[in-house]
Amino acid sequence: QNRSLEGLSAFRSLEELILDNNLLGNDLVLPGLPRLHTLTLNKNQITELENLLDHLAEVTPSLEYLSLLGNVACPNELVSLDKDEDDYKRYRCFVLHKLPNLKFLDAQKVTRIEREEALARGAFMKVLKPKFHLGIDQLPGYLIRLQGL
Repeated sequence: QNRSLEGLSAFRSLEELILDNNLLGNDLVLPGLPRLHTLTLNKNQITELENLLDHLAEVTPSLEYLSLLGNVACPNELVSLDKDEDDYKRYRCFVLHKLPNLKFLDAQKVTRIEREEALARGAFMKVLKPKFHLGIDQLPGYLIRLQGL
């Protein structure tokens, strides 16, 4: 598993880059890769979406295919039980707002309707993290307190 991507700066003509299962996190930094059109970052440890997308917009101007499946930043009901299809739709809209040239996101073709939605409302679809996190052992007490309100 590779955590340092320093060596990629020697490959400015790189067109496809598969970085699945590499323990990459929010500190991911790619060099300028002007020809990169395909990037997969599946099953890493990326939790923050906006900074990653801003970075990719800057260093990968030709990007058309991006996949972030299996990261916390990609809300998916198959990976996280507290996420649903609406969460995933909002995520897609926000990603397309930040990276409007994408043709595929997470192995699904970007539709005309999604592109229009991203243009109109994408800036408001930022996925916010909850202010607190309950462990499963804390949930019963929290629910009891809610019932008492």
